[in-house]
Amino acid sequence: MKYLDEYRDRAAAESLVRAIERESHRPWVIMEVCGGQTHSILRYGVDRLLEGKVELVHGPGCPVCVTALETIDRAHFIARQPGVIFTSFGDMLRVPGSEGDLLSLKARGADIRIVYSPMDALALARKNPDREVVFFGIGFETTAPANAMALLQAKKLGVKNFSMLVSHVLVPPSIAYIAQTAESRVQAFLGPGHVCAVTGLRAYHALCRRYRLPIVITGFEPVDLLRGILFAVRQLERGEARVENAYERSVPEDGNPAARSVIEEVFETTDRKWRGMGWIPKSGLKIRWEYRDFDAERRFDVGELATREPQACISGLVLKGLAKPDACPAFGTRCTPETPLGATMVSSEGACAAYFQYGRHRKATAEAVP
Repeated sequence: MKYLDEYRDRAAAESLVRAIERESHRPWVIMEVCGGQTHSILRYGVDRLLEGKVELVHGPGCPVCVTALETIDRAHFIARQPGVIFTSFGDMLRVPGSEGDLLSLKARGADIRIVYSPMDALALARKNPDREVVFFGIGFETTAPANAMALLQAKKLGVKNFSMLVSHVLVPPSIAYIAQTAESRVQAFLGPGHVCAVTGLRAYHALCRRYRLPIVITGFEPVDLLRGILFAVRQLERGEARVENAYERSVPEDGNPAARSVIEEVFETTDRKWRGMGWIPKSGLKIRWEYRDFDAERRFDVGELATREPQACISGLVLKGLAKPDACPAFGTRCTPETPLGATMVSSEGACAAYFQYGRHRKATAEAVP
């Protein structure tokens, strides 16, 4: 494909690997924040190409994975209510809650439907005026504009039977959380290109100044990732800490002002609980008071829910970059994509799912066999 092959070019990738090896005079630990980057790293073996020079650890960049268990359980509660059509992207249906997942709830008779955009859910509400249609709105800043547009449109059209269960999380506070974690070994970050295409780079400059850690914004193809790693290594070797944009073709300094404006119209920042990480201040978005009629948490009185995480799952350590998926005793044996213990094994952006998909479970399985 035009404009894609050049970012998967073997000669270019090998040249970047040689440059990283040449310029690294000590081992460095770099965290890629985005789950899409994690999958590319595992798919193309980028981490193995750099063994002994750079260790790549995986961050909390999968919005499905970090959606709080309490939020998943609220979704189950709402989906069970009479007259509700509960809509979601497909990757949320198999995320385990305290009592199974949405897919098993659907099998028991709940009206749960996969949609491809929040506007599909809004259209469904207009076609079914006698039903309550709820959309499960999750994601980082990348999906927030589309969800905000659906709520703007619902208000403009006066659609009374549409609401949204929101679990939006923000990347910069999660980077701050990692930087402040006492056990963290992270020395630099690869920032999420698609998020920054929306938000711009302002918040990342502030993080660099505060924590003195390099942040390099990069894309998702192997050449993108290796170029971002090279930029990070150069900063680390020179003792620098600044934001560098290695994804210039998609990320302007100011991001997308129109998208940011839509987000700010509908949402405001709030403290948010992250699955496996706990509460992070000002790390999420909630629906503004002016749009409260479309807030599913207000419309359905869920109340307090008792949650239960599987004790064997170490996804919290994985999301914080403190462990790799194949360090989990259950990885590839008790926990697989067919029988997941945690969200990181379910999501298309989850680190555990990436390790399994690209064969890293085979070694873990072999070691588990006497």
